[in-house]
Amino acid sequence: MLRLIATSLCIRATALPLPRRPCATLSSAENQQTVEALYDLSVDIQKVRKLKGWVLRQSPAYTKEVADMLKDMGASGSIIAQILAVHPEAVLCHPEQIQAQRELWMSVCPKQKELVGIIEKFPASFFTSSSHHDNQRNNIAYFQSLNLNKRIITKLMASAPQSFSQPVEQNELMVRTLQQAYQDLGGEEANMKIWLQKLLSQNPFVLLKPPEVLRQNLLFLRAKGFSTAELLRLLSKLKGFVTELNPDSMRRTLAYSQDTMGCSEEELREIVLNCPAVLYYPDIILAERFKGLLGAGISMSQIKETPTVLELTTQIVNYRIQRLRVRGYDARTGSLEVLNGTKKDFEMSYGKLKLGRERPMFNPVAPLKGDD
Repeated sequence: MLRLIATSLCIRATALPLPRRPCATLSSAENQQTVEALYDLSVDIQKVRKLKGWVLRQSPAYTKEVADMLKDMGASGSIIAQILAVHPEAVLCHPEQIQAQRELWMSVCPKQKELVGIIEKFPASFFTSSSHHDNQRNNIAYFQSLNLNKRIITKLMASAPQSFSQPVEQNELMVRTLQQAYQDLGGEEANMKIWLQKLLSQNPFVLLKPPEVLRQNLLFLRAKGFSTAELLRLLSKLKGFVTELNPDSMRRTLAYSQDTMGCSEEELREIVLNCPAVLYYPDIILAERFKGLLGAGISMSQIKETPTVLELTTQIVNYRIQRLRVRGYDARTGSLEVLNGTKKDFEMSYGKLKLGRERPMFNPVAPLKGDD
């Protein structure tokens, strides 16, 4: 439902020469030691040449040292080859820098097997510039001071490494803004740590947004008539994605949804509380989904009653309606709740529906049939 994007760029050590693609008039000879070392590790050289060929022209390179470190951590040969094919810049990191990163990461992820898994998925987050090491250490200490779970801190470092490369003061400011908003909206102090952990784990990139964005969005929603309690509920449902919104986009989607559904402002607020997607989906996406639902025979009153169906694509809705129809369930006249949720949620609902259809309920007051 929410698109959370966890991509990052690896910044090489400042002590190393800046990678530059040579001009056509300059030599583009590859570092044969690097090429041979990568071949020995079964790395897809053609993939490296195609996507990041400049790495093969850099010197010095520490291919063997990087591979040995990964192997020492428990990485298999195939995993090492995969990491270096996807992120060959790793071979440009000095061994001392890599060891420092290893120690830093193990302070929040002590199990080397888990750390290898993180490096495999997010190599650019691990092989970062030594110039960011102090910021990383300070940010780790700060989040530990908040008593955040180590897994949450590790997830933040992996999926949003930029937030750990920036000065700790920026993260402190955003966290204080989130905490203040939570308290101002009536959130209980005892639950704030858990609330903050959930928010950061659901959208680590919230730390990279200006605090003013959060304030503006909350002011806009308050002006739309949401009470303090409703804003806290909405903030929790939107998770960290409240910072991905802006008043102009929310104004457009709310106006479109209200006009399409023909509801009052009070009804619209209730719909938003039940389905925050109404706030962040562009009107062009909402239009396509309304059209798909209505085309499948679903009424507007059904959509208003179960607005969360708007979180599903038209393709998914049609597929689920068809499966339910085979079982004798007509979504056009029944509840749309059975359509909702993830694939797993739907299969569970579908299974219960199937069981209910196949096994008649026992009626304790019905007369029992005796032997003739």
